[in-house]
Amino acid sequence: MTKILFVCHGNICRSPMAEFIMKALVRSYGVEEAFHIESAAVSTEEIGNPIYPPAKRCLTQHGVVFDKSKTARQVTRRDYDLYDRIICMDSSNLRWIKRIIPDDPEGKIHLMMSYTGRSRDVADPWYTGDFETTFQDILKGCEAMLRQMPR
Repeated sequence: MTKILFVCHGNICRSPMAEFIMKALVRSYGVEEAFHIESAAVSTEEIGNPIYPPAKRCLTQHGVVFDKSKTARQVTRRDYDLYDRIICMDSSNLRWIKRIIPDDPEGKIHLMMSYTGRSRDVADPWYTGDFETTFQDILKGCEAMLRQMPR
């Protein structure tokens, strides 16, 4: 089983979007039993808060089912041992995660868009208000990641 943890700043926009987009993709390919997918935050700012309403609306508009009880949690050092891949939405998340997980000897920590061949950030819709662009970036990143994984 491949275990993936998506990470963003607060775990209320990008990383839960990625969690549920990836779950929808693996379900559509009929391989959901081969994956365990979750999401978390690098900060403590939103711990316990639900997915941000505009992120929920965007997922719903695309027919992506999500867990309405999902709440934000922070990444822990233990997550490194629990997950095969820890996928950060932007370079700031990478810097923050190094405070929590200082070493990556197994090369598990990656930028989301690096799977598309473009090591750029997924724009934070908390600031841009553009959830559609964020959705499309995450979808492309998830699809590219799945293409590169053995199934």
